[in-house]
Amino acid sequence: METRDLILIEQFCMHHNIEFSFINSLHEFGLIEVIELNDAKYLANEQLKDVEKMMRLHYELDINMEGIDAITNLLKQIDDLQRELIATQNKLRLFEID
Repeated sequence: METRDLILIEQFCMHHNIEFSFINSLHEFGLIEVIELNDAKYLANEQLKDVEKMMRLHYELDINMEGIDAITNLLKQIDDLQRELIATQNKLRLFEID
């Protein structure tokens, strides 16, 4: 993986004024993947939206890691159900009679 697709965690933490321990906790809970290359730790660009969402939950709403884990899992279930509903609606449209 090329480093241009990665964000150095140290820079991310400095930019957002957060502790590295928060990112480490997210990683320990299995909420994010940390990529280690050449003794440096990185986040994938695709994870930024989720990490920033988790930051807001923690710092603005004072939700702990267990709560963030539960919320993240529930949001994922909602997304999965919405995709399934759309697929079912698309299948039903095939049988609609005008």
